[in-house]
Amino acid sequence: MRELSTASDFWNDNAAASSLLKKISLLEKEINLWKDLDSVKGDVEVLLEFAEAGESTLTEVNIELDKFVTTIEDLELKMILGEPKDVQDAIITIHPGAGGTESQDWAEMLYRMYTRWIERKGFKKDIMDYQPGDEAGIKDLTMTVKGDYAYGLLKAEAGIHRLVRISPFDSNSRRHTSFVSVFVYPSSEEEIEIEIDQSDLRIDTYRASGAGGQHVNKTDSAIRITHIPSGIVVQCQNERSQHKNKASAMKVLKARLYQVEVEKEKEAMKDLENTKMDIAWGSQIRSYVFHPYNMVKDHRTNEEIGNVAAVMDGDIDRFIRAFLMNQLGETVEEKEAADV
Repeated sequence: MRELSTASDFWNDNAAASSLLKKISLLEKEINLWKDLDSVKGDVEVLLEFAEAGESTLTEVNIELDKFVTTIEDLELKMILGEPKDVQDAIITIHPGAGGTESQDWAEMLYRMYTRWIERKGFKKDIMDYQPGDEAGIKDLTMTVKGDYAYGLLKAEAGIHRLVRISPFDSNSRRHTSFVSVFVYPSSEEEIEIEIDQSDLRIDTYRASGAGGQHVNKTDSAIRITHIPSGIVVQCQNERSQHKNKASAMKVLKARLYQVEVEKEKEAMKDLENTKMDIAWGSQIRSYVFHPYNMVKDHRTNEEIGNVAAVMDGDIDRFIRAFLMNQLGETVEEKEAADV
């Protein structure tokens, strides 16, 4: 594969070249993980021998054991994430449910949580659309998350997220319950092969929102595209160029339509848009409780964490891992049932 990248005509097709280089990078990183595993294993064995001879402490052994466990867990996730789209970047949309300012503030809290997680992973984000709330928070947000296995990891976050807390917007300090929907789609630098009839699209332009001052956008550069047959609406305003915003919006639309087709082919779920449950009680995948106690619980896996502050600071890997492991177990059970 490396030999292909040295060919004189390699960069004639930029998209194909970039895709190949990404595959090479992923393979090299996986190979290095296996090498690291073998190296850390050797270090642990040596330290255990030293500990028996009284030449090293259990603290040193435990440090290396933690590294060993972390490396094993990373390899396990890479083996679980075996679908072609798992390695792709992700497109995330965050949308508050009913509840006005309270729900919009919860949407912004989730956005911050994912931003912190992205930073922890060394990933990058690109805001495609940001609609600020009337008083606080956000009305709607779409962003691309770029990094190895971004979609494979973040697909665990798709669903309804429930917040229980004493509302800072309630003068009577009453407890409120708020809901926000998070949807995740695979993104790729490669052009997704989706046939779209231009007559099925309604394209609207509008003036992009800004912070004010000299950076206010004085032209209708923002784009909103409605795919009439499916009812899917996407929009983009992060670029000053209307042409670039339209290209980005079309990329999001294709990703969402592609995901719909994938789900249809699997016949494991209904059409993706039909799986969007009401953003309300009873449909949540995870609850974040700030009052009367502190706890975050994933209702799909029963994974619980008592440190809510850490979770809101981006520490969500335990939930993601539990979801993926649970999903793997369900897949194995389905295969065994099919064999019987």
